[in-house]
Amino acid sequence: MSTSSVSDGIFKFATQYSLYSGCIMLSFGVIGTALNIFVFTQLKLFRTNRCAFYITIESISNLVYQLLSITLTILTAIYGDDATGRFLIWCKLRYILGQTCALTTFYMVCFSAIDQFFSTNHRYNLRQMCTLKLGRYFAFIFICFAIIHSIALGSSYDIHPTLGCIILDHTWVQYSTYFFYPILIGFLPIIIASLFSMLAYHNVRHIVRRQLPIVRRRLDKQITAMVLMRVIAFVCSASPFNAYRIYAVNFPTSQSMPMAYAVGRLIQAIFASISIINNIISFYIFIIFSSRFRRQVKFVLVKKCWHRWKYWCCYINNQIEPDNNIEARNSQMESEENI
Repeated sequence: MSTSSVSDGIFKFATQYSLYSGCIMLSFGVIGTALNIFVFTQLKLFRTNRCAFYITIESISNLVYQLLSITLTILTAIYGDDATGRFLIWCKLRYILGQTCALTTFYMVCFSAIDQFFSTNHRYNLRQMCTLKLGRYFAFIFICFAIIHSIALGSSYDIHPTLGCIILDHTWVQYSTYFFYPILIGFLPIIIASLFSMLAYHNVRHIVRRQLPIVRRRLDKQITAMVLMRVIAFVCSASPFNAYRIYAVNFPTSQSMPMAYAVGRLIQAIFASISIINNIISFYIFIIFSSRFRRQVKFVLVKKCWHRWKYWCCYINNQIEPDNNIEARNSQMESEENI
């Protein structure tokens, strides 16, 4: 068997792998992420919680990244690649959007862990230090930083005749190699998230000793457990792709070497699928490891969505009963506090 036929086979397999794995994972990802956003914005218990606010922003960022990945999957099905080597504006825009979402997702995980550490701390002044208003300011400032940083770094990408869409400026290559991938979206968020999630878990084990309302204690325990499992998944899925990107930035593979290029595409597809897991897994981790979150999802889907849909149908058919609806809403608020 000739080298060209082997390389063609590997390239075809890489393309098919990207296409089918992308379709499967993104189908689950969009559904899970949309449910995450819906649950955290619909339940009153979460709307006033800072950590839930960070998780909501992370979920929105994940949803944008999934839509970007769907676009890349469609382009792979059409062109056989992600088309970044064909259109200059798409070459830059793809990395600007991807890096903005990556930074936002990674550091919202960090903010969630930090917030839980302060929320569960035994010192009253530390618990009162972080407020929802302050959290919104921090989130807004960081998202602005992520957008500006991504525009600056993404603009350095250009199309090389044989290497495709790569960073051509040596300064940005060095920055990506020694700071952006290994530190800014590498060790720094991993260390911050891991450290503060473990400290928060340590705090919440002693939360029974403090005089706190039972609703607050239950919520702190639930959120802390969810954040800890999310951080573990984040560490396992983010690290491999960052290591691959450091290598890919420094050693881009030329299309003039078919075998090396095909193998590079296959490795890229595998690591990209691992990276996507980080953006789609939150909802499923919460469902698996939190029985209370399962009840909350069921409550939102059944008590809120289904009953609201029935209300609209009855309204259309002029069969609504105002008094019954008011009583239903009041009982719904009471049951929401007890789930």
